[in-house]
Amino acid sequence: MTRPLFVSIDGPKGTGKTTLLEAVTQALRVDGKKVIRLCEKKSDPYRGETMALVNKLARTPCRDLEFKVCERFAESRAWISRHVLPKQPADSIVLIDRWYPSDAAFRRTVPFDQILRLNLDLSVQVPDLHVGVVTAPETSWARAAARTRGLGSTVIHNLDEQVACTEAFERALVKHGWVLCRNEGAMEDATRQVVGEIDRVLLTR
Repeated sequence: MTRPLFVSIDGPKGTGKTTLLEAVTQALRVDGKKVIRLCEKKSDPYRGETMALVNKLARTPCRDLEFKVCERFAESRAWISRHVLPKQPADSIVLIDRWYPSDAAFRRTVPFDQILRLNLDLSVQVPDLHVGVVTAPETSWARAAARTRGLGSTVIHNLDEQVACTEAFERALVKHGWVLCRNEGAMEDATRQVVGEIDRVLLTR
């Protein structure tokens, strides 16, 4: 490979993205592949400022403020695209926990197509593979309720909002042709699917 294979893992809260990402990482490494794991929030030097806006939006929802949140996330991804992704080994597979597809789940008043254009206009790197991880919203809500930290979301507070979040993400997933990974069965099944999709993309490069 002349550059890393860039794969984003996105979806609503509680769908098991991080657990799946760990399982995929281990499976790829067993196959002898070099894997780099990144997390959008940990790679973003402006995260504190952005989350201050997110918290303000949670208190006083409005479209103008939500668009500012979208802009801040896009600007941060552009920074990661310029300063973090180019430093990864060319022969590696870079797995990132969340990227711009996740906005399709969490934004309520700004259309995702507008968010996508915003990211592309700022030269945010387009992943070679988008994986959308979903479950029935009742399942992800129950999983979150079982965790000590709960859902851990500033924008989702009840099951109805989780339903809306999931439905919005699935609509974008279908429209944009992302890979659908329905993570409701055995983790081995979801892992096998995602590893298979990564191998497929590697063969076509």
